[in-house]
Amino acid sequence: MSFSLPDFRRKWSCRGYMSAGAAMVTAALGLSLVLAERAEARKSTSPLDIFGIAAPRPRHAVHSARIPLPRPRPEEAPKASDEAPPEADGKPSPDKPSADKPAEAAAPPQKPVSVCRLALTEEIAIAPSIPDIRGPGACGGEDLVRLEAVVLPDKRKVAVKPAAILRCTMASAIADWLRKDMAPLATSLGSTIGELDNFDSFECRGRNRVVGALLSEHGKANALDVRGIKLANGQSIGLTDRSMSRDVRERVLHSVCTRFSTVLGPGSDWYHEDHIHLDLAQRRNDYRICQWNVWDPLPQVAPLLPAERPEEAPPREVAAKPEAKPEEKDGADDEAVEKSPAPAENPGPGAGKSQQHKPATKKRR
Repeated sequence: MSFSLPDFRRKWSCRGYMSAGAAMVTAALGLSLVLAERAEARKSTSPLDIFGIAAPRPRHAVHSARIPLPRPRPEEAPKASDEAPPEADGKPSPDKPSADKPAEAAAPPQKPVSVCRLALTEEIAIAPSIPDIRGPGACGGEDLVRLEAVVLPDKRKVAVKPAAILRCTMASAIADWLRKDMAPLATSLGSTIGELDNFDSFECRGRNRVVGALLSEHGKANALDVRGIKLANGQSIGLTDRSMSRDVRERVLHSVCTRFSTVLGPGSDWYHEDHIHLDLAQRRNDYRICQWNVWDPLPQVAPLLPAERPEEAPPREVAAKPEAKPEEKDGADDEAVEKSPAPAENPGPGAGKSQQHKPATKKRR
């Protein structure tokens, strides 16, 4: 196969562009571009140079910059100890989180104080607030207090033993009842109130402790069971004690049925024969329940049995007959002598013996 320039020009006509001079210019430009790329490659490390054999990249000259210094402290400025932040004393600032108190563990915002809590001051009752109780189911409640004592208008304290855990509204109702109703009652008896016998307050349970029953108001901290009130002179007012005056118990009955929505006592069921149940349950149309039978007092002395009949008393048939007049009595004696049979002239030996040894007896019933 022979190749010549005339044949090349005849087959592929490249006039102007593919001339020999143009080819040399093109080659020179290409060579200059290759040399420029190699020079640029020496300045930066190739991404494929994993062994670091390429030429090192030249570093730019470091020029030191002038950093401005702080201004001198004026003479009238306070000392550094006076400007020390709270952290200098070892007490972290409450607004800033610390290592022991991270930002996410900050204290939750406090709940607003209820109107009842503001009204139930220490001049009315000793009832510190306690945290809300969240028991199983619907047990528990909010705005709870521990009622320890009630302060009477004369500044005397009525202890609640043991202390009752109640809602603030229930504790306030108990305090008003003792201050306005029971204190005058104790005064009429010649004494003052000294103690309230708390039988039961908050307890997470069903009604009457029956399994499966509805939740009791005790489980909501909205009820109190009271057995009695002790006076300062040692006397005790048992609310279910039949030996207590009926008038006193009826006064207590009227006072609690006026103030509380539920009152259960003797006669309501078999569970409230020895105490009185009080609560503030909310019902439709403000319906109230007051079931407490004030039984009559028991007799102080038991009735005596009839005395035993003496032996010398006459038979009951004779004692029951009316006593005859003297004239009638003499005639009856003569008639009895006439009707009596004459004694036998010759009684047998056995008959006389039986009459002598047979003792006289009286018929008794």
